[in-house]
Amino acid sequence: MKRAARPLAAADRTLIAAVRRELRASADATKAPAMQAYMKSAMPYYGVSSPQQKDIWRRVFRAHVLQDTTSWKATTLSLWRTAHFREERYAAIALTGERPYASYQTLDTLPIYEELIVTGAWWDYVDLVAGKRIGALLQRFPRDMKPLLRAWSRSDDLWKRRTSILAQLGFKQATDLRLLYDCVEPNIADREFFIRKAIGWALRQYAWTDPAEVRRYVRANRDRLSGLSVREALKNI
Repeated sequence: MKRAARPLAAADRTLIAAVRRELRASADATKAPAMQAYMKSAMPYYGVSSPQQKDIWRRVFRAHVLQDTTSWKATTLSLWRTAHFREERYAAIALTGERPYASYQTLDTLPIYEELIVTGAWWDYVDLVAGKRIGALLQRFPRDMKPLLRAWSRSDDLWKRRTSILAQLGFKQATDLRLLYDCVEPNIADREFFIRKAIGWALRQYAWTDPAEVRRYVRANRDRLSGLSVREALKNI
């Protein structure tokens, strides 16, 4: 059995302990089993709702501001790697998006996000990282990120492929259609549900900006797109 990675030396143990203490204080054992079943999670839940989680992150992260990028990265990864409950991993993802650390969002963070995507390997983790973290890096560093996402679109890891498709979800008029279609193309015939859903979702989001283009693309690729992707793409047109 693969051994878990050791907690990182530079991690802020006080912040991590505070996250876990607050989650335990808000835990609801009557909700936890249903949350775990819904997410099909091997890792248990405390039973803390999303609004409660956000309140905890706000209070704990404001009280424990990390002093440098080394501590921020180490604390994020330690919280992620040593998690015993799923909400602890949600806290790790939330920590990556805190405003005090906006200047840390450089290409150097990619190994962190790749680890969260590959080891998280489920939509609740991956979609947030794809849309909020990888997408933000794409906007800031398009020259480096576009080739990376094209490479990810052909990865053996389905969650990296899903990320490549979903990274531009919130881009609207700024969507790079060539990049989107390049990331869809290697996956267009894939029968994996999470890939078919991602293709439809990405097209549906862009349809709010240019419905005629999405109709054109679906019509041109109708024989190759799955029924699920087509239904999702045209849902709001």
